[in-house]
Order: sequence, then structure tokens, then C-alpha cells
Amino acid sequence: MMGISKTLDNGDQRLAATLSERAGAFNRAATLAGIFIAGFSTFINLNATQPLLPYFRHLFGSTELMVSLTVSAPALAIALAAPLLGVAADSVGRKQVIVAAIFCLSFATLLASCASSLWGLILYRFLQGLFIPGMIAVVMAYISEESPMGSVAQTMAVYVTGTVTGGFAGRLLAGLGTAQWGWRPCFVFLGGLTLLGALTTQLVLPHERVFAGGKKVSLTFEPLWAHLKNPQLLATYAAGFNVLFYMVATFTYVNFYLAAPPFGLGPAALGEIFVVYLAGGLLTTFAGPLVDRFGYRRALLRAIVGGGLGILLTLFHCLPVDILGLVLLATSVFICQTGASSNVGKAAKGSRSSAAGLYVSFYYLGGAAGSIIPGFFWARGGWPACVGLILCAQAITAFIALRFWKG
Repeated sequence: MMGISKTLDNGDQRLAATLSERAGAFNRAATLAGIFIAGFSTFINLNATQPLLPYFRHLFGSTELMVSLTVSAPALAIALAAPLLGVAADSVGRKQVIVAAIFCLSFATLLASCASSLWGLILYRFLQGLFIPGMIAVVMAYISEESPMGSVAQTMAVYVTGTVTGGFAGRLLAGLGTAQWGWRPCFVFLGGLTLLGALTTQLVLPHERVFAGGKKVSLTFEPLWAHLKNPQLLATYAAGFNVLFYMVATFTYVNFYLAAPPFGLGPAALGEIFVVYLAGGLLTTFAGPLVDRFGYRRALLRAIVGGGLGILLTLFHCLPVDILGLVLLATSVFICQTGASSNVGKAAKGSRSSAAGLYVSFYYLGGAAGSIIPGFFWARGGWPACVGLILCAQAITAFIALRFWKG
């Protein structure tokens, strides 16, 4: 009888272990799905105006620099709001802030369709940007805390792939939709998709298990100063600034380059060009485990070399070669983003959400600068001058990682 009882006990233990393993796998799948959907839902809005810049230049009778403010306005808003929302997430919780931010973003996107002038559109774009850090910064902290050991970069790669897919879909829908129906219906449609994404994220994304909330907001501001005195974090912030600087510079001003002779592409074709984002996102997903294996610094340095080659290829007046160059640059940027974002959680000494909020702030300050500063280079030397500026930014990023990053 004791032997039978022991056999039953062992069977129960194996059954319990199997059920626990399956529950863990299900929770992991739900986490990855929720992170992907949250990233997708946010980034269909962020740079949706990029393929429309030549169209807006003609519609509003404005300059390249002025219409590029529709790209820099949300980036600047993200930079300003990110530290505050990162602090709030350290006090309130991760999932609550993520879902609320996507809901608010959907309504801001719907409002953007009502803009009656270029300045009105810029204002609504700024409003959109105020809610985006509630997803970006908090998801980074969520990933750092909730991912199993040794899989942070792999999880971050899934998030980056969601943002990449959303970024591509937003640009493609904006380009095709504007060519067919005009730009206002596009913003209505994007707002509806964002609302659907908020509802889905609420249903799918598991609540945080590691994070323990309840801190007073006044106390969560204290780590901000400590983060700014952390050399590893400062180097990561500087690298993030440069990465988004040259990404936005590339994918903003390449639209004017491809809209001019000998290419002469319209809004629909420019939107389709952003299929390079999908290629970059796919490659980044495969690169995630390699980033975990070889280290963030080595992965970033190798990615920058590939990105430098890519931006040089865009100088050829051959559309297939230019597209190949943009694929290389996009892949480089997404791998760099995966490495830098993951390095925040590694370098931060507690209060990861506020550390991630500061990273997002620096990152999107780089994005705002990347849509404004190259405008002066474009005015003086066109696309070749912008390429020179982008190469300089890449070289500085490589130096920062080589000199200051660990591992």
C-alpha cells in the first residue's frame, strides 16, 4: 500500500510540475503577445506623417523644415513627458499606465484629424506624443522585471518588432490612404486601430508579478538624480540619443530625396518604401538571442558598421540599391535600440521605470533633433549633406559604446 501511495504521490508531483510548466509557457506567450500589441498600437501613430511630408509641403505651401515639425513635435513631447510617466509607473504600476496611455493616445489621434492648419496639426501631434512615453518607458521596465533570466534582450526584440511593424503599418496606411482619400480619414482610421489595440492589451497583457507598487510619488523622484550620476546610464542615454537622431534624420529627409527626380515617388509609393521596416524588424527578432549571447556593446558596434554601409548605399541613384541601404540601416537601428534599451535595465541600480523614462527622454530628444538639424544640412547640400551628418552621428555612437559601456 505504501508503494502504491508513493507512486500516486510521485504522479501527482509530475502532474503538478507539468501543469505549472504549461501555465508558465502560457503566461510567457501572453506576455510576448501583449508587449507586441502594445508596441504596434503605439507606433502606428508616431511617425505616420513621414511619407506625407512632400504632400504636406505642397498642401500647406511650406518648407521641408516646417513640415518636418509634424515628426519632431511628438518626439519632443515624448522627451518632456517620459521622466514624469516613468516616475508615475514606479508608484502606480506597470500595466495600468501602459493601457491608460494607449487609450489616451487613440483619442489624441482622432483629434489630429480635425486640424485646420499646419500649426494645428503640429499641436495635435505634440499632444499625441505626451501619451506615448506611458507605453514606451513602462514597457521597458516591465520587460526588465518580468522576463525570465537571460531572455531580456529576446523579449525586448519582440517589443522592438512590434514597434517596427506598427511603424511600418502606420506609414503604409498613411501613404496609401492619403493618395486615395486624403489625410484626415487616415488619422481617423489610425485612431480606431489604436483604440482596438488598447482594448486588446488590457485583455492579453498579464499583470506584473515582480513589481511591488505603493511608493509615494515624491520618493520616486529621488532616483532621477542618482540615474544622472550613473556613468553607465549616461553613456546609454547618449547612445540612445544618437541612434534615434540618425534614424529620424534618415527616414524623414529620404522622403524628399525620393520624391525628387530621378525617383519622383508620391505618397503611396513613399509609404510602400517603408516595407524596409518589416525586413529590419524580422532580422531584429532573430538577432535578439544573439544580443543576449554576445553582449550589448559588441552587438551595437557591429550593427553600426552595417548601418554605415547602408546609408552610403542610398547615395546611388538606383531605387533597388537605395532600398537595400535603407534595410541595412533600419536593421542596424533596431539592433542598436534592442541593445541600448536592454542595457538600461542592466545599468540601473533600482527604480528601473524612472531610469527607462530618462532613457526615453534622451532617446526622443535625439528624434526631435533628427528631424530639425538635418533640415539645415538639406538646405545647403541636399541628401549627400544629410548622409555626412548621419555618418558622424553613427561614429559618435560607436565611440560612446566602445569607451563607456561594459561587456
